[in-house]
Amino acid sequence: MTERTNELPKSQERPLLEHLNELIVRARRALISLVIAFVIFFFFGITEVSFDGFNFPILYPNLFNSISSHFIELFIHTELPPQMKLLNLNPFDTLFSAAYVSFFLSLFIALPIIVHEIWGFVSPGLYEHEKRMAKMIVLPAFILFAAGSSFAYFVIIPVMMKFVLIYTTTLGVEPTLSLRAFINTVMSLMLTVGVAFEYPLVMSMLTLAGVVKAQSWRKNWRYGVLGAFIIAWFISPGTTGGVIETTIGVTLSTLYFVGVATSYLAERKRKSWGI
Repeated sequence: MTERTNELPKSQERPLLEHLNELIVRARRALISLVIAFVIFFFFGITEVSFDGFNFPILYPNLFNSISSHFIELFIHTELPPQMKLLNLNPFDTLFSAAYVSFFLSLFIALPIIVHEIWGFVSPGLYEHEKRMAKMIVLPAFILFAAGSSFAYFVIIPVMMKFVLIYTTTLGVEPTLSLRAFINTVMSLMLTVGVAFEYPLVMSMLTLAGVVKAQSWRKNWRYGVLGAFIIAWFISPGTTGGVIETTIGVTLSTLYFVGVATSYLAERKRKSWGI
């Protein structure tokens, strides 16, 4: 059986209050990093200053031309069809939209610090092979999430918006959309599809941990495909008559078979570790 290389003798075990203290300190650091990033995105803009013939970007306080507002403008110009108009239905929809975008941007920026603090708290109690597993997850998880968010941004959202535009025009309805609803849709789809793209990584990690054999993933591929379409049904906005659901379902099904292949690699890795 694998020994814990960093396990302390019972006489030197840290008391519960010391663990709670460390948890509070690390949680505070993660929260402070998140708040600082949020304040920067929500309250600050970027301008350029010239010095000795070179231009340097600097932050400056500007609520009305903040970094988050630039991202909102980017979403409007790239995701919204020109024929569709955005409306500010409630007095603070613009502020709520900017806050929503700022939160997700700050979460993305502060994530390395949050992961570092979580790792610093849990790593002393892990086996060596568990530490190796955790380190193996970080980069693939980031790549898969970025791929899923990009897929939502460049494929799912534009198709959905065009479908809504065509359908409302056919009905003779003015194609309008609430700003807050538009931003909520963009951010939530990028988040949920990004998480859904972790499908093959979860499969591989379950195999690496010895919970599910690679052969079981291969034998039960029909259930995997069914699960892919169920996930697609849950995360889809459901406004395109099955087009988006089918697109996400087929994509996640493909990722399932990628997960089958990587689970075999994970099984070999597990054997090489002798666990």
